[in-house]
Amino acid sequence: MAQKPSTPKGTRDFLPAEVAKRTYIFDTIRRSFETYGFSPIETPSFELSTTLLGKYGEEGDRLIFKILNSGDKMFKADVDALKDGNLARFSNSLAEKALRYDLTVPFARFVVQHQNELAFPFKRYQIQPVWRADRPQKGRYQEFYQCDVDVVGSDSLLYEVDFVLLFDEVLSNLNIPDFTIKINNRKILSGIAEVCGEADKIIAITVAIDKLDKIGVQGVIKELKSKDISDSALEKIMPLFGVAGSTKQRLDQMKTYLKSSEIGLKGIKELEFVLDQANELGMNPDHLEFDVTLARGLNYYTGAIFEVKANNVNIGSICGGGRYDDLTGVFGMPGVSGVGISFGADRIYDVLEELDLFPKTVDNRLDVLFVNFGEMEQSYCLKAVKVLRAAGISSEVYPTAAKMQKQMKYAHARGVKNVALVGEDEIEEGFMKVKNMDSGEQVSVNVQGLIHILK
Repeated sequence: MAQKPSTPKGTRDFLPAEVAKRTYIFDTIRRSFETYGFSPIETPSFELSTTLLGKYGEEGDRLIFKILNSGDKMFKADVDALKDGNLARFSNSLAEKALRYDLTVPFARFVVQHQNELAFPFKRYQIQPVWRADRPQKGRYQEFYQCDVDVVGSDSLLYEVDFVLLFDEVLSNLNIPDFTIKINNRKILSGIAEVCGEADKIIAITVAIDKLDKIGVQGVIKELKSKDISDSALEKIMPLFGVAGSTKQRLDQMKTYLKSSEIGLKGIKELEFVLDQANELGMNPDHLEFDVTLARGLNYYTGAIFEVKANNVNIGSICGGGRYDDLTGVFGMPGVSGVGISFGADRIYDVLEELDLFPKTVDNRLDVLFVNFGEMEQSYCLKAVKVLRAAGISSEVYPTAAKMQKQMKYAHARGVKNVALVGEDEIEEGFMKVKNMDSGEQVSVNVQGLIHILK
C-alpha cells in the first residue's frame, strides 16, 4: 500500500491563490525597503555550524536544525562524547553545517567576509526563508520567511528612528488597522541588573522578564529563582511589573528607578531621542509604546529592542529587531555597530487572512480562457492570445476541443475571470463573445476592444 504523502510538521504547501497573497506582502515590504535606501542581498540557506552556534543563547541553539554529515565525515563523530552522555557535543560532531536560524547572524558573517567590497554604512535588505526546530502551533512554523533590513557601520540613532517609521509605513500600507510597536533598550535592562546587584546575571534576568506576557508575574519570579537570583534582587525587580501609564510616564518612572545606574540612564536618553524624533515626524503616537519588560531573549542586542504586535489577534509578535553593536566582532571584525529589524511575513499573512485584509485585487486568476471549438477556431484563438499576452493580459486556449461542460468546469475551478467564445460566425465577423464569470455579463468585442475593457 502506498504511503500517504504529507509535509513535515511546521511546514506548508502554498496553493496559487496563497502564493499571490504572499507575493503581495513581499512586494509591499520590498517597496518600502527600497524607498528607505536599502539594497538587496542573499545568503545560503545553510551555514557552517560554527557560524550559528553560540549566537542566540542556550534556548536559541537548541532550535537550530543541524545537517547530518555524510560519507567519510561520519568518522569524525565524537564517540567519547556519546559514551560520556554529552549529547550536545556528540550532536555537534555529527553536523558541520546547519540551516540558518535567522538572517542577522549570516548577515554579520557576510559583512565580515565582504568588508572590502562594501561601502559603510552598509544598508541591506533580505527576504529569504529561515528554519527553527520549534514546536509547531498557530502562527509558529519550523520553516518561514523573514524580511530583514539592517545597517552596519554607524551608531547613529537616526537609523532607529527610520526603523520605527518603516514599521509604521509597511504595516499601514498592508492596511493592518491596529498594531503596537513596542520599544526598549538593552542598556535599560543592564541598568536594572546593576540596580539589583546582579549585573553578571543580565541574560538570566532578561530572558525571564521577557516571558511576562506568557507566564505572568509568578512564573517570572519562579524562573528567576531557578536561575539563582537572590531574594534581595527579586525585591528590587518587583516594582518593574507595576510600571504603567503613558510612554512618557513610564520613562519618568524608570528614570527614578535607574537614578544610580549610568548605563541605565543612557538607555533612557537614547529611547527618548528615538521617540521624540518619531513624534516630530508625525508618526501616530498610539502605535509606539515603551515596554520595560521587552527583552526578546537574544544575547546579541546591545541597544534598542523592537517588537511589533497586531492587536486583537492572538498570533504573537509579527516584527522585531534591535541594535547589536558587537555582533561582527565574533567573526573577527570588532567595533562595527549594527541595527536591524525583521518582518515576519508568515505571521503577517495570518493576520491579514484572519482580519480579511487582503485586497480583492490580489489574485492570480487567469484573465481570459478561450473555449476550444476545433482546429480552425484554436488557430484563430492562439493569435488572439498572443496579442493579449503582449498587452500584459494573462490568457490561454483550452488545450483540446472537449465538451463545453468540461471546459466550463475547468474555468470555474481555475477561477477564470472571463471566458471567450470564438466560433465560425465570430471569426467571419472579427468579434468574440466574452462572458465575465463574476458578473455574468456578456459582450461582443474584437481583440483590441477586449484589451481596452480589461485594462
